[in-house]
Parts: sequence; C-alpha cells; structure tokens
Amino acid sequence: MMRNVKTFPPAIETHPVQRLMVSFARFAQMESAGSIALLFATITALVLANSHFADTYRHFIEFPMSGSFGHFSVRWNFQEFVNDALMAYFFLLVGLEVKREILVGQLATARRALLPLLGALGGVVAPALLYWAVNRSGPEAAGWGIPIATDIAFALATVGIFGSRVPVGLRMFLLTLAVIDDIAGVFVIAVAYSGQLHLQYLALACLLFLIALGLNRAGVISLATYLVIGVALWVAFYASGVHATLAGVAIALAIPAEGLLPSENFLEEQRDRLTEVARSAEMGHPLSREARRRLHRIRSSIKVLESPLDRMESRLHPWVSFGILPLFALVNAGVSLRDVQSESVLTQPMFYGIMLGLLVGKPVGIMLACWIAVRLRLAELPVNVRWRELHAVSWLGGIGFTVSIFIADLAFRSSKQYTISRIAIFAASLCAASIGAAMLAVVYPRSPRRRKPGVDMEPDSGK
Repeated sequence: MMRNVKTFPPAIETHPVQRLMVSFARFAQMESAGSIALLFATITALVLANSHFADTYRHFIEFPMSGSFGHFSVRWNFQEFVNDALMAYFFLLVGLEVKREILVGQLATARRALLPLLGALGGVVAPALLYWAVNRSGPEAAGWGIPIATDIAFALATVGIFGSRVPVGLRMFLLTLAVIDDIAGVFVIAVAYSGQLHLQYLALACLLFLIALGLNRAGVISLATYLVIGVALWVAFYASGVHATLAGVAIALAIPAEGLLPSENFLEEQRDRLTEVARSAEMGHPLSREARRRLHRIRSSIKVLESPLDRMESRLHPWVSFGILPLFALVNAGVSLRDVQSESVLTQPMFYGIMLGLLVGKPVGIMLACWIAVRLRLAELPVNVRWRELHAVSWLGGIGFTVSIFIADLAFRSSKQYTISRIAIFAASLCAASIGAAMLAVVYPRSPRRRKPGVDMEPDSGK
C-alpha cells in the first residue's frame, strides 16, 4: 500500500536536480520504502561478509569507539554503538507509535484492541514455549525471547503488495498485533535481558522520568527539553544495568500528545494571513515584508498547534527508516557462512527452536488465541475479514527480523550461537513472508482486467 503521495507543481519538476528530489520524496512516502532500504542493507551485509571484502567488513563493524562524560565512560566497537545507542531512537519511535495507538488508534478502546491483543499474546507465548521445549537447558535456553517479535516494516510491506485488495480491518489487525508484539519485546528485554541492577542509578532514572512527566503536565512542548532528559535517562539506564535503549520508550511516554493551540480556531485565524501571502505571491517574488511576517506567524502557529508527539514522530521516522534500521541491519546481518558449517547449523537445537517458534508458534498461537476469543464472544473478527484471511496474516507474524536479531545479540555472547540464531531468523522470516504472501494471493486474487467496449484485443502475431 502506498501512502497518499503529495502532488508537486509542474514548474518544480522541470529542473533535473529538483526532479530527482521530488522522485526521492515520492519514494520516501511509500509505506514499503523503509522495508526496501532495510532489505537492501541486509543483502549488502550478507554479500560483504561472504566476499573478498569480509575482513574490511569485520574491521568496519569492530571499529573501536569510546566516550566519557565526567565519571561516566563507555568503550564500544561500532556494532555495539549502533545496538546500544542508535537503536534507542528506534525504540523512541516505537514508544511514540504505541502511545498514539493507545490514545487515538486501535488500542484506544477495549473492544477494538481485544482481538489483536489476545492474538499477540498467543503469538508471544506459543513461540517462547516451543523454543523452550527444544532448548530447556544450557546457554541456548536464554534465546527463548528471540521468536516472540514481529517486524512491523516487513510484515506491512508484504501486505502492501496486495494494495486495496486487503481490507482495512485486516491491515489494522496486523498493525495492532505488531505494535503489541513490540510492547511485549520491550518488556522481555527489560525483565529478562538486563544485567545486574544498580538501584541508585535505577532510582535516578525513575526521577528523570517523573521530571519528564511533570514537564508534560506543565505544558512544556519543547522537543529539545525532552531530548536532553532522554539522553540523561539513557545514561542512567546504562549505568543501572537495565538495557539503555529502553530509555527511548520511557521518554516517548512522557512527550505531550496535544498542542497548545485549539485546532478549531486555527483555520479562522490563518485565513487573513494566507490571503495576504497569496496576494503578494501573485505580484511576483520576492514576497513583501508583510507577507513574510504573516508567513512567520503561520509557521509559529503550526508549531504551537502540532503536538510534540506528532513533530517528533514525523522528524524521527525518516531517520529511523532510512538510517538507523538499515545501519542496524548492515552491522548485524553480515553472517559469514564459512564460520559455521551447514551440517553443524542443522544439528543445533537452537536453530530448530527459532524456526519452530517463528514458523509454527506464531501462526498457531495467534489463530488459537483469536479463535478462543471469538468463540467465547470476547471479541469479533474485523469487518469483511474471514478466518482464512486472518490465517494468512497470522503467518506474517513469523517475520521476526529487527527485534529478534536485537534480542539474539543480548541473549548470546558466543559468536557461533549468535551466527546460528541469525541464520535461523533469516530462514524463518523468509519462509513466513513467502507462505503469508502466497496465502494472501489465494484469498485475494488479482481481478482480471475488463475488456473495454469497442476495443479489439491485440491481434495474434502468428509466432
């Protein structure tokens, strides 16, 4: 599915550079654009790790980095910097999306949220149990959280292939399910994959979070203020032993979701200002001083009207979709197949635990939980959605890429275990996407083009 693409004046598209910029803007507005960038980065990492550039690639991701602030200091390689620092912005975006869904989206009412909520819980519990059944003991048991996550970008991009054939209700079900999966993933990271806790720093993190909430209640809308507190919160989490990326989720929950200017008064106040700007524009460039002054007031009004949550989300989304997530894939998806022999991978219980969790646990858990909820009349299927359509989408829940790799990095310190887990995640995600897409193609076939009256079919070439 494509978002509503903005139209541009014809004059803008007459210049080569501007035409290129417009083309990129249209690409960026596609819902699947972020997943295309993520897929390209993944393929690039796999090619580099298995080519003559493997040593250069390894030196790139292991490039040493360090920093200090007072008594606080960190020593990372580049891969750890991406995973521990930059991914905090990904979780900040996740937190903003979750807050939006709770306030005005599919999680705003219990009736709408119950079916995807129960489906997501089933899709979390079943994969974890299947993994645990195969890996009950040893260091591999720590990977039970890997198959619980659903990658929103790839799942929605797969559905987007079918365009308007997929009902809105089914698309919203998948989106809500994936968002709840992300909430579960954040909870699992906080509880199961944090280090030894240092209570004094944890108390400092709680204090900073309360300060951010207080600023929200006081009507502070400056994003810079919340970002400064967010950085301090990240440091406190890092020092406390709780995984530092969770600071992104915490500060997202404190960012105000409402602007200061009532929206009903906005258009009336700006009408006269826009009239003056339009009158000045008709007379040619540059704009008059009065028109520029009114434009400045319009910009100021929009800033006050737009909520900090909306502003943060719109500014952060392209950086995360086209920068941070592809970079995360580039430094984490480079699996060298020479390091682990194929026969050793296929004999590892951990490999089968992840495969079973994503390919069996996800669709079975989602469908079973939804079926029980509907049978008990706790919820009902979305409008124009039948069980077979829901079954097709449940397979897309097995696309566990970004968060699954993130949890695998936290669960395993052995490079061999980490490599095997990534191979399993790639294989299971590819199979889940293929099966889900094939089932959607069956339940939503492309309608044949109707022959226009009075138009002859193309004659046979005779070849």
